[in-house]
Amino acid sequence: MAGEGLEDILAPGLSVVFCGINPGLLAAAQGHHFAGRGNRFWRTLHLVGFTPHEVRAEDDCSLVQYGCGLTAVVERPTARADQLAAEEFAAAALGFEQKINRYAPRYVAFLGKAAYAALSGQKVVVWGPQAKTFGGARVWVLPNPSGRNLAFNLPQLVDAYRQLQVASSGPTI
Repeated sequence: MAGEGLEDILAPGLSVVFCGINPGLLAAAQGHHFAGRGNRFWRTLHLVGFTPHEVRAEDDCSLVQYGCGLTAVVERPTARADQLAAEEFAAAALGFEQKINRYAPRYVAFLGKAAYAALSGQKVVVWGPQAKTFGGARVWVLPNPSGRNLAFNLPQLVDAYRQLQVASSGPTI
């Protein structure tokens, strides 16, 4: 599986689909989303209440039972997201939006500003809920949980993700 993208973990009508920019090399090699000791994704999901326990990367498929899914905008694995070209986002845009539309989650949560900025054409993206929908889903932009993202510590990640957890567990509008 090394060198290939990761399989999406999706089902129709999920509450939230978490959308990474692209797979990391370790995640692609292991075949599991957010693999690696430095990644804080699974811990953050548990701490805010998306999951009743800390899911291991090897059990990433279990996330759908908690109303959540996983995908990435660009399928090509890289060591760092800044190794992707703008053309790769442009090439992925239509198919990615169709995927979100087909699975119809309530929210699509972009993990980092880069992918949403590239797909939306917005030059300035703020953290949190966005005014526009994407593929029929409400959009939320969250900090990337990668251990390389030193701009956000674990408590800050928890605070940001908790806001989405509260919004997504509320009544459907």
